[in-house]
Amino acid sequence: MKNLSATFLILISFLSSVYGQQTSFQDSHWKNKKVAFLGDSMTQKWERDNTPRTVYWEYLTEMMGIKPYVYGISGHQWTGVYEQALKLKKEHGTDVDAILIFAGTNDYNHNVPLGNFFRETAKETNFNGTNVIRKYRIHESNDSTFCGRINKVMAFLKANYPDQQIIIMTPIHRAFATFSDKNVQPDENFANDLGLYQDDYVNVLRKAASIWAVPLIDLFSISGLYPLEDSHVKYYMNGKTDRLHPNSLGNYRLAKTIQYQLLSLPATFVE
Repeated sequence: MKNLSATFLILISFLSSVYGQQTSFQDSHWKNKKVAFLGDSMTQKWERDNTPRTVYWEYLTEMMGIKPYVYGISGHQWTGVYEQALKLKKEHGTDVDAILIFAGTNDYNHNVPLGNFFRETAKETNFNGTNVIRKYRIHESNDSTFCGRINKVMAFLKANYPDQQIIIMTPIHRAFATFSDKNVQPDENFANDLGLYQDDYVNVLRKAASIWAVPLIDLFSISGLYPLEDSHVKYYMNGKTDRLHPNSLGNYRLAKTIQYQLLSLPATFVE
């Protein structure tokens, strides 16, 4: 029993040591890694109404010692993400370790049809020495549907960044926001003009991660941010006019959630 207890204590000490190293702000395997951030206003450096806001990737820079390349632009949908990916390639080539995509809430708000990831046709193939005709699927790549937009971005990234870590992050929950008489956005309990909820777009992104073999950080589920509840107003820019954009406190919560997910993932696949 004494030997068993001693072994147990040694094991606990070892795990504590390893865990401490993994969660250290500056000493993880993500330190000094070049990380590109693609997305919308959730990612763009905040310069609105002279209201300061620290964005999640700024916290991650402090927490993990990464080197951020930031391309997020307010209002961008997944069509904009494609343009951001092109700009990343033009400016940095393949000199990047990881790419995080945080977008989709604007596609929901702008009534983008979901579409399909594949279209089916028939094609001849050899099965056990015999030529047969079977159903065959082809990726749909277009700007007119949510699935088509995602496919277009992911096909480009997979072709141009085969050695990089590529991660999809789902949008977070959203509540009422108004920025002008012409820009009033209902909360997520309202369907858009197509009768689709934000959840429907989140579910498509979950499926996209599986189809394209990339990790998913499901912020819709695990961030804990829930602006429809008044007790969460403290995490948002304004309880009456903007329960869409997290403030600095909300972004810190996002960053901590993303940090612990990143610690479980490789930062690079290059030796």
